[in-house]
Amino acid sequence: MFQLYAYWISTALLCLLYMASAATYVVKTNWVRQALTELGYPGYLIPILTTVKILAVAAIVSRISVALSDLAYAGMFYHLLLSASAHLNARKPGGALPAAAGLALLIASFMTQNAARELASPYAPAAVEHQVAN
Repeated sequence: MFQLYAYWISTALLCLLYMASAATYVVKTNWVRQALTELGYPGYLIPILTTVKILAVAAIVSRISVALSDLAYAGMFYHLLLSASAHLNARKPGGALPAAAGLALLIASFMTQNAARELASPYAPAAVEHQVAN
């Protein structure tokens, strides 16, 4: 029962973080463009990142395909790692805090997804243990 609650709470908070980020990209485009430029990234990434963030949330929440959901988890993982790294390299460690929180939520969501979802991911820990036992 704990894993069920852990999954839905961590997933909801992770998706809220990503949707809030996408909304910020839309509402405060100039501010985001300036922030990305200070981190060394081009401004044309804003619409791409906005779209990908929304699609990643949709893939995880809807879970139309387990493979697509796992791909969304992987994309979020790399995005959050690169975001934290960019902020740390720019000597702005405070900017890495949302990425660190997102990584913690992502790991909790991924590790508990098989307890909460009908279709199991072959890469999540419970599925791996089940395969090893057989």
